Amino acid sequence: MSDTLFSRIVRREIPADIVYEDEEILAFRDIHPQAPVHVLFIPKRAIPTLDEAAPEDALLLGKLMLAAAAYARREGLAERGYRIVINCRGDGGQSVYHLHLHLLAGRRLSWPPG
Repeated sequence: MSDTLFSRIVRREIPADIVYEDEEILAFRDIHPQAPVHVLFIPKRAIPTLDEAAPEDALLLGKLMLAAAAYARREGLAERGYRIVINCRGDGGQSVYHLHLHLLAGRRLSWPPG
């Protein structure tokens, strides 16, 4: 596994406020939240960017999205709404090169996002 911040969280070398985990996915609260609810969903197997995901990663990417949606429903966020964001590379706002999605909720989110 690569040695990104998120890989170190998966290996439990760095503490995180984990809110969901299964065999392939880990989710934890963002330490610099951009909304009242800001949770990161990551595959445990590191894929550096969405652009580097391969066709064989399709099932894992789908599971990532479904895990986020299930979390939103379970936490009562789905009825009012939430946003899922995946940043890709520097100009896209990606700062940790371990594919992850942001679940943002808990307030009305504006558009365009930034």
